[in-house]
Amino acid sequence: MSLQQTIESLFAEGERADKAAARDAFFALQLGLGRGEIRAADRDSSAPTGWRVNTWVKQGILLGFRFGDTVDVSADHGKWPFYDKDTMRLKKPGIDAGVRIVPGGSTIREGAFVAKSVVCMPPMYVNIGAYVDEGTLIDSHALVGSCAQIGRRVHLSAGAQIGGVIEPVGALPVIIEDDVLVGGNTGVYEGAVIKERAVIGAGVVVTASTPVYDLPRGIVIKPDGGQPLVVPAGAVVVPGARAVTVGAGREWGLSLATPVIVKYRDDRTDTRTELEAWIR
Repeated sequence: MSLQQTIESLFAEGERADKAAARDAFFALQLGLGRGEIRAADRDSSAPTGWRVNTWVKQGILLGFRFGDTVDVSADHGKWPFYDKDTMRLKKPGIDAGVRIVPGGSTIREGAFVAKSVVCMPPMYVNIGAYVDEGTLIDSHALVGSCAQIGRRVHLSAGAQIGGVIEPVGALPVIIEDDVLVGGNTGVYEGAVIKERAVIGAGVVVTASTPVYDLPRGIVIKPDGGQPLVVPAGAVVVPGARAVTVGAGREWGLSLATPVIVKYRDDRTDTRTELEAWIR
């Protein structure tokens, strides 16, 4: 059987699956993910979001957690105590990988792909199944969650949180396409898709079910037909608020936070975002 068929079969068996076979299948998957040969999601022009989830990959990652043994992985002769699944090894890219990992407490799990010319500022974390493409900057205190797909030349600013989506296995992971700028202290969760060249301003929170108010086009962008939210290409999104018009909220003058598209990227926006190239 192919690796995909093996993983699907083992996953279907649940706790009854052979432990040794499950671990072997997981380690084969982990190797392919770490090399970028296997991905948790692939581009698919026929899909509404432009992406297709590879369910079997997430099933395989779950096998690694289910059949891994918790062991002592403490650092510095036990001075830094850590206990984790023995299947969830740490990635050691090596100097030839061309990844710049600045000293200061960053971690990349094995089974994540980090391409050449990626810069990792401390502390930051990249979880298993994630894919980070060339020229991307992961700034301090940023998270790239499990199975998240990050494109080329993306800037994940300080404190940006890119959520992980392992379960449900059929759900699309968070997608950040090429040339996206994700501002500081932002959150992109639950399989939301940020299309190429978008700018997510500092403090914006986007989930799979978040409505986004598009001022230039005069529409409200909402998830459609069970698909996650898609932020359009080139959109510049900032934190906004909308009034509560029902119940006591109206009387009290309350408002709810909501992302607002205030413009689409132009030459001026591009000039500003190009400034980050100087620190790569």
